[in-house]
Parts: sequence; C-alpha cells; structure tokens
Amino acid sequence: QLQLVESGGALVQPGGSLRLSCAASGSTLTTYIITWFRQAPGKEREGVSCISPSGGSTLYADSVKGRFTISRDNAKNTVYLQMNSLKPEDAAAYYCAAARFMPCALRPDLFGRWGQGTQVTVSS
Repeated sequence: QLQLVESGGALVQPGGSLRLSCAASGSTLTTYIITWFRQAPGKEREGVSCISPSGGSTLYADSVKGRFTISRDNAKNTVYLQMNSLKPEDAAAYYCAAARFMPCALRPDLFGRWGQGTQVTVSS
C-alpha cells in the first residue's frame, strides 16, 4: 500500500525559497503521477504542479509557473517541489498525491492517495 509523507515546510520570508519533499513507502513510485496540491484556510484545494512517472512531462498552475519546479528521483522514491520567489499568497498546507494510468492532472478529485501535508508560511 503506497504511503506518502511530505516534509520541508517552514516559515520563510517573501522572496525566499523552500524545497518540499514527498517520500513514498510501501510501493515504488515509478508507475505513479505525482501532483502537489495546496490549501489555504477557507480556500479550496488547488493543484500546483504535476510530474509524470518518468519525469519527462510536467504541469504547472499559472500562479506558480516560472517560480516552482517539480522533479522526481525514482531511485529515492521521492518527488520534490522547489519553490522560489515565494509570495504571501503561496502560504498554505501543501500535499502530494499519487495516481496511476492517467496523464498529469491538477484536479484533486482524480487522486485517491494523499500525504498528510506540510505547512508553508510566507511572512516577514
């Protein structure tokens, strides 16, 4: 049974950077697409970025294009989200989710396996 654990969330100043990790256990990630989502208080869960099983295809929400980079190391069973030029509106709980047999997607209803989340706070 695939389990996902996010880490790397922290308090960072506007303009700063963070790298989030999504580590998998119980199964290999090599056949899963992985999407990062975020949810701020009072807001709907939002798809941020997705990566294909091979890493050859990625997808980004318009709000993070050019600032965030998703990558994966299948040997380490881990997916990363490098976040640069962070803004206060990026503050949220960040979750990774996995799915198979589908192309990259940012819709949360398409995902059945979720991590517990990691908190990102952007504030001076």
